[in-house]
Amino acid sequence: MTWVRQKLIPYTLLVLFSIIFAAPLLWLISTSLKKQSELFANPPVFIPRSPQWGNYADVFKTIDFFRLTGNTLLVSVLVVIGVLISAPLAAYACSHIDWFGKKPLFALVMATMMLPYQVTMVPLYVIFNKMHLIGSYVPLVLPAFLAAGAGYYIFLMRQFFLTLPHSLVQAARIDGASEARIYVQIIFPLCRPVVATVGVMTFLATWSDFLGPLLYLNDQKRYTLSLGLYAFMQTHYIQWEQLMAASAMFTVPIIILFFFAQKQFIEGIALTGIKA
Repeated sequence: MTWVRQKLIPYTLLVLFSIIFAAPLLWLISTSLKKQSELFANPPVFIPRSPQWGNYADVFKTIDFFRLTGNTLLVSVLVVIGVLISAPLAAYACSHIDWFGKKPLFALVMATMMLPYQVTMVPLYVIFNKMHLIGSYVPLVLPAFLAAGAGYYIFLMRQFFLTLPHSLVQAARIDGASEARIYVQIIFPLCRPVVATVGVMTFLATWSDFLGPLLYLNDQKRYTLSLGLYAFMQTHYIQWEQLMAASAMFTVPIIILFFFAQKQFIEGIALTGIKA
């Protein structure tokens, strides 16, 4: 009974929930390999009788997939760079530097997490429109370098920074090191797990972002993948097999990134304690 309680039941539940969570992805891949006659068959066809691998090749004939991927990769990488520059600086200032108003300002940063993007969407659009930046990638990238909307990442990094021995910072200050040197040479090299975690989370959010590109991009040559797939669906709404093939390829970079960064990602989450 002990073996059943400790091994059989937990692993059975894990397998069951894994199948449930993987079912949408498996259905997407299955649909991408079907003929049009199998898409709406009754009863449903779960495994294509004759997999149509040509559906993936047809995607490249229908849309400029490489250009869309390049646009999305460019925006995602720039946003990740911006967040990894701005968020750690704010987190360090709120954790290891004593200055007047630190706690109220950090509370204000946390309060921004309660504001959904839809609340700030119109004011931001008006600002960027007056700056004549609509139609470019600047509205999508610039907020990342200003730590705008990065309240959760700042919180995550601050909690990690608080787990580092404060004696390291004090010893460096006694030796005459500046705050910039302490941050660059002592603090930042020690926070690779949380940097990897924030980088992965930022990349995933930016890669799959739809509302931002929909608001600011009006040139099809600058479309990201999510916006390009939406335009494809509006134009070729009957070709579901190609849409599913394109969607399957859309998820490949995310899976690859998480596969290589999962160790640092999990370590960063695990080491981020709730420390006041």
